Amino acid sequence: MKIYHNSRCSKSRDSYNLLKEKGVDFETIEYLKNPLTEVELTELLAKLNIPAEDLIRKGEAVYKENFKGKKLSETEWIAAMVEFPKLIERPIIVKGNKAVIGRPIEKVIELLAE
Repeated sequence: MKIYHNSRCSKSRDSYNLLKEKGVDFETIEYLKNPLTEVELTELLAKLNIPAEDLIRKGEAVYKENFKGKKLSETEWIAAMVEFPKLIERPIIVKGNKAVIGRPIEKVIELLAE
């Protein structure tokens, strides 16, 4: 398993701590320190089974300043997240070929049960 994690985010810490408590063996990817490539992000979106725009944090200043009200293509949204990793919703937990955004935490619990 993997968790795309931002330690400054309480929701991300909650999912991280849940995985630890359950004794799950997982890899932690701090995506703000090690930004994802377009290929990695495309693969992650396929596991999440959502369009790129649904992974965007619309409350972030960088979104409001650069993207609010704009219609971008899938490729353009992915490029935006590569350039501005803060735009990526968090946390993302991956188990095999499936992934969930850990909001609410129940989504992570359901993924662990699969």
